[in-house]
Order: sequence, then C-alpha cells, then structure tokens
Amino acid sequence: MKVLYFAWLRSKIGVATETFDPPAEVTDVGTLVEWLKTRSPKHADALANSKVVKVAVNQEHVAYDHPVSAGDEVALFPPVTGG
Repeated sequence: MKVLYFAWLRSKIGVATETFDPPAEVTDVGTLVEWLKTRSPKHADALANSKVVKVAVNQEHVAYDHPVSAGDEVALFPPVTGG
C-alpha cells in the first residue's frame, strides 16, 4: 500500500509518501488511519483529529468505511477550499 500525505499532514509527519504492508486488521480507511497513528508520535499528532482529514483511495474521494487493500494508493489531506 502506498500512502501519500499532503499539505500540513506532510509537514507534521515529515514525509510525502510511505509504502508498506499494513497488518491484516486494516480493512478500511478508518482502521488504516488508526493504525497510522501508532507508527510514530508525528503520525499520532498529525492524525489526532481525523475528522478534518480527508481521504482518497485510488484517486477517488471516499468515506472512512471504504475498504482498502494492499495494492491501493491512499491519499490523506486536509479539507480543501475553493475560491
């Protein structure tokens, strides 16, 4: 699985992308985000308020109950505003 971090998430975590094999219990976006929080204090801080973190799986915006699998690309980003 490839995880991409954007904007202040990337700044707080310190990397733009990570590739890994998550544990078997990571089956959806919500459990992925919870697992990511355990990877480091930086991850925990950046993802502390997951209500403001938006997610796309394979370049499609999804909810936290959306399933994920090993070959997915998951993007995490803050809310986007237009103007």
